[in-house]
Amino acid sequence: MGDTGLIPWTEVRSWSCVACGNCCNGYKVPLKTEEYAKVAQTYGTGVLEFGVGRVFLRNGRENRCVFQRPTVGRWICSLQGMKPIACKLFPFRIHSKPVYKRGDTSAYRYRGKTFHVYMDSACNGIQIGSPTPRFRREVLPEIVRIGMGERMKQKFTTSKYISWTPP
Repeated sequence: MGDTGLIPWTEVRSWSCVACGNCCNGYKVPLKTEEYAKVAQTYGTGVLEFGVGRVFLRNGRENRCVFQRPTVGRWICSLQGMKPIACKLFPFRIHSKPVYKRGDTSAYRYRGKTFHVYMDSACNGIQIGSPTPRFRREVLPEIVRIGMGERMKQKFTTSKYISWTPP
């Protein structure tokens, strides 16, 4: 999806992962070098797609990520223990500059820096409105810390439907 489907965080009341599966349907998930190495070592290269200078998770049936599994009416990622940063960030997009002319509503100050935080409108877990205190104080700081590489473990930015056991 291009930037046209992005919503500034200030227009989002709250968000939680509802395990709808839209995040893993039709997207190409880019991998960082260390993510690629870890996934390839654990699952082999058959789960990867190679592009010019880039490596992605392969999409399988129905154009869904090969690690997405249907479970009790929901779609769950089976790559939880080594989920790529791009997956951890979805549906959030963090930019250093505004994407839209109205971009000033996307500004989020964290530790003296300004980030422009948007959300992908394809996500079914988004509730539109004025941001709740929980969204401001728990979800946004966690997603910015993950985006900055300061935090890898997710508490507020992952699905409550996940029950994960390491491979």
